[in-house]
Amino acid sequence: MDYGPLWLSLRLAGITTGLLLLLGTPLAWWLARSRARLVPVVEAVTALPLVLPPTVLGFYLLLLMNPGSALGGAWLSLTGDTLSFSFAGLVVASLFYSLPFVVQPLQSAFAAQDHGLLEAAATLGAGPLDRFLTVASPLALRGYLAAAVLGFAHTIGEFGVVLMVGGNIPGRTQLISIAIYEQVETLNYAEAHRWSALLLLFSFLTLLLVYTVNRRSLPRVA
Repeated sequence: MDYGPLWLSLRLAGITTGLLLLLGTPLAWWLARSRARLVPVVEAVTALPLVLPPTVLGFYLLLLMNPGSALGGAWLSLTGDTLSFSFAGLVVASLFYSLPFVVQPLQSAFAAQDHGLLEAAATLGAGPLDRFLTVASPLALRGYLAAAVLGFAHTIGEFGVVLMVGGNIPGRTQLISIAIYEQVETLNYAEAHRWSALLLLFSFLTLLLVYTVNRRSLPRVA
């Protein structure tokens, strides 16, 4: 059994989740705290991957990464390699596709916080960044855990977007979900079953962890 697609999927999920936590935190904080009229528009754009067919998103990302585009041409000039059909392209596609699975749990965690605690910290002389790091972030710990788990798991299970953007290149862009598709195409159902069972178990344990954490965060009723 070739574990290459599994390790590549884990690497992609780890990098994507780390980047999304960094990029998604300020976005989620702004969405949770701002009263700007633009908030619903940004929320809708952020949530688009939840309802948009993966092939549609993958198609437009493929156009964006094309060597003839500004982004694809700049990447080609800097690295000598195309952004499409590369691991870097998979990372970019995954950032877009898994964005709501990281931002929404963080936004909910920030929105549920008691504003009085932040105001109390401000009266004690804590600046905005200090209040965020010492008060808001620790209070949102469960939100961070849910965001990390969901973002990681969703990236592991990607298929349509990554197939459109990265193709099926062994050792370069062949992820575990694409490996399953290839095994089914070649009628190798035994291998496809092993990969599918692994993903099924992983998905179940992921959801179990998220629901367990969320349930423990609920107030106890006497």
